[in-house]
Amino acid sequence: MNTVLLRSKMVLHGDNNSTLGQFLGLSYQTTSAKINNTNGAEFTQGEILKIKKRYNLTAEEVDEIFFNLEVSQKDTKQSDTVQIERR
Repeated sequence: MNTVLLRSKMVLHGDNNSTLGQFLGLSYQTTSAKINNTNGAEFTQGEILKIKKRYNLTAEEVDEIFFNLEVSQKDTKQSDTVQIERR
């Protein structure tokens, strides 16, 4: 997940973890965990759809935010970021 891009969209729309969480029916802690992918927490398809509508995201922006094709060092335990090739 591209946390930086999601947070930028949140700021542009005057949201923070609390306000987005309230909109989604989630607690601050759960929202924060999902944004930061803490312990594997992820947004559900329904939550992604609500966020898409709230921020008027394009399909490409949804892909960039929630289905980021770059795998971070944290996820791979390798020293470099790995880019997955689309086919």
